[in-house]
Amino acid sequence: MTLTRRILLAMTLAIVLGSLTKLLLGLDWLPALLHTFLQVHLVDGLFNLGGQVFLASLKLLVVPLVFVSLVCGVCQLKDQSSLGRMTLKTLVLYLGTTGLAISMALLLATWWQPGIGIEMQTDLEFQPAEPVPLFDVLLNIFPSNPFAAMVEANMLQVIVFALLVGIAIGRSGEAGKRLGSHFKDWDTALMSLTTLLINLAPYGVFCLLFTLFARQGLATVGDLLLYMATVVSVLLLHCFVVYPVILRTLTRLSPIPFLLKMRQVQLFAFSTATSTATIPVTLDTVENKLGVDNKVSSFVIPLGATINMDGTAIMQGVATAFIAQAYGIDLSMTDYLLVVLTATLASIGTAGVPGVGLVTLAMVLQQVSLPVEGIALIIGVDRLLDMLRTAVNVTGDSMVALIVGRSEQAFDESVYQDPTAGESLA
Repeated sequence: MTLTRRILLAMTLAIVLGSLTKLLLGLDWLPALLHTFLQVHLVDGLFNLGGQVFLASLKLLVVPLVFVSLVCGVCQLKDQSSLGRMTLKTLVLYLGTTGLAISMALLLATWWQPGIGIEMQTDLEFQPAEPVPLFDVLLNIFPSNPFAAMVEANMLQVIVFALLVGIAIGRSGEAGKRLGSHFKDWDTALMSLTTLLINLAPYGVFCLLFTLFARQGLATVGDLLLYMATVVSVLLLHCFVVYPVILRTLTRLSPIPFLLKMRQVQLFAFSTATSTATIPVTLDTVENKLGVDNKVSSFVIPLGATINMDGTAIMQGVATAFIAQAYGIDLSMTDYLLVVLTATLASIGTAGVPGVGLVTLAMVLQQVSLPVEGIALIIGVDRLLDMLRTAVNVTGDSMVALIVGRSEQAFDESVYQDPTAGESLA
């Protein structure tokens, strides 16, 4: 059985068994001893520990892998001036797809009207995190202490420091070549460690999803079924229609190999609900299965995991329309344009902030004078949707890496077309 199928099997079993455990824990006649065993020893104990250890192991790799891989990629650039061109292409594609994503979300949410008929509650409360001022956002991109940036996993600062080190090594002649070879050896070792963790994925995925569904279950769906269906529909449309069309248009490549080879990354992202923790798996797939050169993937993928939030933008678009409809507030065309602009720019402006989706949603609601308390309506199902939108985010990151790699002649089409490429590594 392939790794992808084992992960799918683990996900299915975890969702079914987790949901059944949630039902059992809700039964009044369940013996106290059995209830304690299920809740304390299994849900909060064994499986929660297993899932958190797996997630921590993935996060452990992120900073060293991003730093070493990016240094290797930049120091190998024959023309370092191409870095600016590559950065511009990446940012334009990321912002463009995010703007398109939220526009589609608003359009479908306005058409389906998932917020109509929702029974409003008068005691709703939600306290959003304070948005970071733009000056601080720009200032915090540049590290004053690179070791502190690594300890805190501040990815934008780690990326900037890695770029500077890579540029310096590339300009250091023979000494730079020796140091670059040393970083290349580290990169090989870290990718081997990544492969080791990938093979443990089915067990980690089972633990994570079992714990989630045993705690939350599916009972929170209720009146939010149409809201969830709207979000999921736009996510699927963006992932399996918009991305392939963009890829085909800009590269003339068939999107079928791309979609087939992205399944494993999408399953990882779905189970962990974090683009950052999925970086090791995304890098492995983009380089070894899609054929993108390290000098492109090592820059585009970590940056995308930090600032590219197409899935989050879709949630924000649908949620904004949903909350407006639930409160009976009509939004003008100017309001809709303001939502698109605010959410697109906020995807960069709130990079690295915990719970970034709800932070940016609060900012969007405030911009169009909608009650922030409305977020409490959807927060119960947000964790489930977060898994899906993270899968969309990593797919967008990989697509942009592929487009930029193709345009920079840093792409091996034979690897892309080979259905077995990279399989031996996982």
